[in-house]
Amino acid sequence: MLVAVSSVRPEADDPALVTTDSRLVANVRRIAVLRANALGDFIFSLPALDALRAAYPAAEIVLLARPWHRELLSSRPGPVDRVIVLPEGIPPDGAPALPPHEHDAVLGAIADEGCDIALQMHGGGRHSNPVVRSLGARVTAGCRTPDAPELDRWIRYVYYQSELARLMEVASLVGARPVRQEPRLEATDDDRAAASAALPELAADPWAVIHPGATDRRRRWPVERFAMVGDALAQRGLQVVVTGTPGETDLVQAVRDAMSAPVVDSVGRLGLSGLVGVLSGAAVVVSNDTGPLHLAAAVGTATVGIYWCGNALNGGTPLRARNRVAISWRNACPVCGVDCIRASCPHDASFVTDVRLDEVLDAALDVVTLPAPSSAPPAVLDAAGVS
Repeated sequence: MLVAVSSVRPEADDPALVTTDSRLVANVRRIAVLRANALGDFIFSLPALDALRAAYPAAEIVLLARPWHRELLSSRPGPVDRVIVLPEGIPPDGAPALPPHEHDAVLGAIADEGCDIALQMHGGGRHSNPVVRSLGARVTAGCRTPDAPELDRWIRYVYYQSELARLMEVASLVGARPVRQEPRLEATDDDRAAASAALPELAADPWAVIHPGATDRRRRWPVERFAMVGDALAQRGLQVVVTGTPGETDLVQAVRDAMSAPVVDSVGRLGLSGLVGVLSGAAVVVSNDTGPLHLAAAVGTATVGIYWCGNALNGGTPLRARNRVAISWRNACPVCGVDCIRASCPHDASFVTDVRLDEVLDAALDVVTLPAPSSAPPAVLDAAGVS
């Protein structure tokens, strides 16, 4: 990978700011980190945040993010000390942009607090690097595409790279070194209490979680195959919980309708804390590539994730002791045949239907220890793994 380090500001290499034996910055009291995107994106940043905490144990780490980050991280042990909520539109994310005076006022208030390091962990930097530069930090660092403004220290943003590695490289620009191989998020007693209150039917038996949704429809595995996995896990003594957002109610209902075993439908019943509690208590989570999958892995639960190959490269979990990835290698759009590695098309047909049912089920049974089935599972697979 091309790595570039800029020296736009001479003071970034001033011995008063950088120690002589590393790129650590001296006398750091506050570090601002811009990472204002979705759940899975935040999970990918956790090893980098842990590395920052280890490198700067006395500094306050402030995450510039969204309201849900504050909800998730409030009173939770971890590397982030405080969340400052950015209004929608900072940086631009598809929402209407704030009027310039409001935009400047929000960032000015953050700058007035003062920070020694500001890190851009929010994409290629075209819109996010100006936000980081406006904070007035002594040292700025992050990723950069060719059309993005430079920071004091930067690496080239290349799309096909593990997000875990990308964000660790950003942290390394200010001297942080890895302390974890994978994301870790601590589930708390409050999470478990919230899960029990929301889904009291889970109090007795072990459970498995099925998550059939994903914001990008191209990442969705067929619901009937999720149902077959759910029935197979139920035969082995697990309750089956199907999770989803309110906008995914139809998907959850389709899984319920296709299953023979009873299902616990959690749609509309779980907040973020309750979701953490349910995922952390599960024997296994089987999911499309989406936020709850990455959250489940981070809280230590066995997972089977269903991925398109490009997304597996960017977001697939790197270790295999308790987490497995089932990958579709399809590059051509199922509708028009366009190679979507090199071009784009308007269709949103699933790119992951090639993932075999037996591959997912075998992986799920391999990462958990379950009672023997009471009877032989039904013969639902043909040679292609489709009923």
